[in-house]
Amino acid sequence: MLSPTSPTALDALRRKVRALESQDRITRAVLPFGIAPLDARLPGGGLGLGALHEVAGGADEALHGASAARFAAGILARAQGEVLWCRRQADLFAPSLAQAGLPPERVIFADAGDEAGVLAAMEEGLRWPGLAGVVGEVGRLSMTASRRLQLAAEKSGQIAIAVRRWKRVADAADLGQPTAAETRWRVSPLPSSPLPPLIPGVGRPRWFLELLRCRAGDAFDIELEACDAKGHLRLPAPLAHRPASAPAGQGRAVA
Repeated sequence: MLSPTSPTALDALRRKVRALESQDRITRAVLPFGIAPLDARLPGGGLGLGALHEVAGGADEALHGASAARFAAGILARAQGEVLWCRRQADLFAPSLAQAGLPPERVIFADAGDEAGVLAAMEEGLRWPGLAGVVGEVGRLSMTASRRLQLAAEKSGQIAIAVRRWKRVADAADLGQPTAAETRWRVSPLPSSPLPPLIPGVGRPRWFLELLRCRAGDAFDIELEACDAKGHLRLPAPLAHRPASAPAGQGRAVA
């Protein structure tokens, strides 16, 4: 008989937990991104509804979180209903949300003033039926606070998104701390997609999107064009026409 603490018993327990998590994700509703190589890496083929997700910006974007906010807006633009957006400070550029498919008439802003207020407003918002989801701008996110949000999201079936913003770039190291969130993303801006020759202007913004953590899934990264006016992401043309199987030894998982 195996000891409860033997390596074999622990491995068997881990496999059982992963199987239960995978089964739960398969039976739950998801919101697909519509990007095959991205959805294929998410349990159930999309972003889980009734769950908490974290989004942060890379490098200096850890402070203002512009790309992270637009990524969150694009997700909720494709869900039905109004969105409660809980802020610490009123510096959110509403036209940018509209460009990602989330117009002002769909957003209810709650200015909480501090992180405790933001977390409380998020949890309260998740109790209201009919919302597409709840977004909250926070720096530190403890296991206790994240678990409360995850449980509230599970009960309501809404999407909860914690947009992580810090006062100093060094504080972004907190992103590595464990939370109860189902997924954790980091969005970093890249040079815009080039326009055809002789056409003036700037091409569509591009992101380097990292899935840092996914419950019952694996980490992943991909280059994408940012959300359009309906919240949809798009593969850049060179990646969209690349063969499905990446060359051997290629570090970045794209197709």
